[in-house]
Amino acid sequence: MTDVVSLNDRNKLNWITATVLVLLHLGAVAALFMPSWRAVGVAFALYWVCTGWGISLGYHRLHTHRSYKVPLWLEYFFAVCGALTLEGGPLFWVATHRIHHQKSDQPGDPHSPRDGAWWAHIGWILVGESKHNNTRLNAKYAPDLARHRFYIWLNNYHWVPLVVVGLALLALGGLPMMLWGVCVRVVFGLHATWLVNSATHMWGGRRFATRDDSRNNWWVALITFGEGWHNNHHAHPTSARHGLAWYEFDSSWLTLKLMRALGIAKSVQVARINSRMAEQEAA
Repeated sequence: MTDVVSLNDRNKLNWITATVLVLLHLGAVAALFMPSWRAVGVAFALYWVCTGWGISLGYHRLHTHRSYKVPLWLEYFFAVCGALTLEGGPLFWVATHRIHHQKSDQPGDPHSPRDGAWWAHIGWILVGESKHNNTRLNAKYAPDLARHRFYIWLNNYHWVPLVVVGLALLALGGLPMMLWGVCVRVVFGLHATWLVNSATHMWGGRRFATRDDSRNNWWVALITFGEGWHNNHHAHPTSARHGLAWYEFDSSWLTLKLMRALGIAKSVQVARINSRMAEQEAA
């Protein structure tokens, strides 16, 4: 089970991954010296599409947990949006997250804070050989995605969409647009997602007595489109709704409600809990 995302040698730095991350962070810092409201607006819009649609709605709630159904073309579109975050291809992301749920905060969890906060946040991705393109191993935990040639291609070449978008931004808005739309947006998105791995297993409240350390963290939820309601999610992993109370803002759930009302999203699964804090909504 650990052959997809386990790290056989935690002291072996993955120089390719480390170099790319260093360059992205340097680019994000450089962008601060090239302020542009237009570039910031583009970065925000791309963050919403790539992290909000691609990771929260796509890689996580749709591709990993199959919490709802959409037409195949939209499923593919969400996967491309997810790849634009540079968090890996769909098979890698789904395999890693499914293993996380199976082994959450236990031996074999790819990113548990019990192995250290730094490890859970970023260390796990910096060491060992790259698993992003190991489609054969990823497919063991994501066989549903492995049946699609498109997902296999995207897993192998997950960096291609970002290169295309980066070049387009460079052509349309010059260096500032590219730095904000790629470097700042990707770096912020990576750390926001990594905070779900680290912070929401260390800080926050616990509504449900799950077997792991998952917690509900409001500020992580705000920057991750509702993913910070992590204890709720671990208690009800197939629920498309993570914020189960009226005060638990979950923008991805609001998007899904709209998609369901328009007939785009179907078979939407929603946790039903005996609490006056949670709305009783039919899927």
